[in-house]
Amino acid sequence: MAAVGVVSGKIIYEQEGVYIHSSCGKTNDQDSLISGILRVLEKDAEVIVDWRPLDDALDSSSILYAGKDSSSVVEWTQAPKERGHRGSEHLNSYEAEWDMVNTVPSKKKPHTNGDAPSHRNGKSKWSFLFSLTDLKSIKQNKEGMGWSYLVFCLKDDVVLPALHFHQGDSKLLIDCLEKYVVLYKSPQDKRTLLVNCQNKSLSQSFENLLDEPAYGLIQKIKKDPYTATMVGFSKVTNYIFDSLRGSDPSTHQRPPSEMADFLSDAIPGLKINQQEEPGFEVITRIDLGERPVVQRREPVSLEEWTKNIDSEGRILNVDNMKQMIFRGGLSHALRKQAWKFLLGYFPWDSTKEERTQLQKQKTDEYFRMKLQWKSVSEEQEKRNSRLRDYRSLIEKDVNRTDRTNKFYEGQDNPGLILLHDILMTYCMYDFDLGYVQGMSDLLSPLLYVMENEVDAFWCFASYMDQMHQNFEEQMQGMKTQLIQLSTLLRLLDSGFCSYLESQDSGYLYFCFRWLLIRFKREFSFLDILRLWEVMWTELPCKNFHLLLCCAILESEKQQIMEKHYGFNEILKHINELSMKIDVEDVLCKAEAISLQMVKCKELPQAVCEILGLQDSEVTTPDSDTGEDENVGMTGSPTSTFQSDSLPVLATSGTRDDNPTQISVSPNVSRLTPA
Repeated sequence: MAAVGVVSGKIIYEQEGVYIHSSCGKTNDQDSLISGILRVLEKDAEVIVDWRPLDDALDSSSILYAGKDSSSVVEWTQAPKERGHRGSEHLNSYEAEWDMVNTVPSKKKPHTNGDAPSHRNGKSKWSFLFSLTDLKSIKQNKEGMGWSYLVFCLKDDVVLPALHFHQGDSKLLIDCLEKYVVLYKSPQDKRTLLVNCQNKSLSQSFENLLDEPAYGLIQKIKKDPYTATMVGFSKVTNYIFDSLRGSDPSTHQRPPSEMADFLSDAIPGLKINQQEEPGFEVITRIDLGERPVVQRREPVSLEEWTKNIDSEGRILNVDNMKQMIFRGGLSHALRKQAWKFLLGYFPWDSTKEERTQLQKQKTDEYFRMKLQWKSVSEEQEKRNSRLRDYRSLIEKDVNRTDRTNKFYEGQDNPGLILLHDILMTYCMYDFDLGYVQGMSDLLSPLLYVMENEVDAFWCFASYMDQMHQNFEEQMQGMKTQLIQLSTLLRLLDSGFCSYLESQDSGYLYFCFRWLLIRFKREFSFLDILRLWEVMWTELPCKNFHLLLCCAILESEKQQIMEKHYGFNEILKHINELSMKIDVEDVLCKAEAISLQMVKCKELPQAVCEILGLQDSEVTTPDSDTGEDENVGMTGSPTSTFQSDSLPVLATSGTRDDNPTQISVSPNVSRLTPA
């Protein structure tokens, strides 16, 4: 039932200029138009729709607004009393023309703490609020008939006053409500939207495939392995088994090999058995020697970074800086600067002035692309199925983000809005690739660190240059990585590989999600920031992320083999590792594996190619030993450990704040990119 009362909660939608026309029969009667504010709020797991006249005004002292700094950065800051003065200043900047495509409106914004104020003087007879669970239907105006309006009808047949949207239209409100309820057109009246209160996102999730016949389920896995992977292998596998078994006891003995065939078919052309795959050498058992255990240092501090910058803003001794980042990561205060270099947005040898000019250029380029999709009308989008599909996928993924990342709490906060807008703009930047599920996982940490859409976009575009093949339709990048991972794992532990094959898990499909979005869902949010910045140094070798996979699998080998896990149990176990992996431990093990391999004198050629080892630097059964071991070292764009010293190896995986350096003979093989 609609009611007037005190309400507080987290604001997820807010719109000014929403009027009640109290005397529709009168004309030119300003008193008949009651201006108000419409909000949708979350409170105690309940969603509330609340309309208040402006007389019940709220305290705006803590409202967020979107302002621009000198580089057109959208920021989230408290609204100061002198905001009007600041606004006049930034309108004079060269980016003022882009205000019209700002993602966050410049008028009323949600409260900083996400809470709506409590109304103490809700005396107006027109004020109302209701729970979304009480909503029965929404009636809309005819298109082209004046202001957009909505009429809410509740389940007890109470019809609330029509709300007229004098500033903008009602589409954003409908979009907001659709995140909580399913709205569908009434068969009797297309202007009326009926309400189904089931959770829409859940109804569209992969879990509901359980209700389909087995064949349909398998076809969906083959058609969209990305979705299957994102949901979680344990659920996918259990649902497949349950669906195949049905109620017939005789089908309960269906062999796992049949399931393995179904899953491996999801990536056509993927063959893991190198002994049968043309072009791959047979990897026999090789003694890799003793594996060292390495130490890590503390994160690079702002002071250390500043000491390596000259008077014009150039980064000095880039190789040494990369080694420091690889060994310890970055302090959080430094990430906003350093990530732009690590991702290639800023050239390492650029001056401060050059970077300022680059940002101006990139700002203009970004907003022009953004304006392209912003200016597409609904009619145009109806005729562009690809753009329509991209938008639909982005909205679904962005809607998921707020449930997995504290930075994006709430349904319509600035972070989520910018996440959506950056991904839509990327579709303009690379329309052929467009948007594929999983890209939002790669963007969200970048936006969190950069705190502005322009820099976040260009860092994301640079990251996607590295990750592009993962999201291509033919999945060639994913096929290649799975084959390479199998090659490395077989060299490290052929017995474990044989066990996985005996359980129809030799194709390593359970690592698909790790590779697709670079472990984004396996580590905590802060740990993934550390892991990514270490990987972006491109040290100590090419494809270091594959060695990270090996390090994780080695850690789980004992449990998998001792407990005799089968196909289903392996998938379930790997999936449940999410958020339980120690990032520092994995980095230590992966680096130790790389050092173990570089010392091996009989490293197979396939492994050398995967890790980017120069042929002349490693003695293999097929190579000569008398060639110059330094061939290929000069001119390498990202040399690895090219200094004459390496951190001393320790007997434990603990940090070493002051690592001792030991000399390395020129004859010691080094890992360098191909």
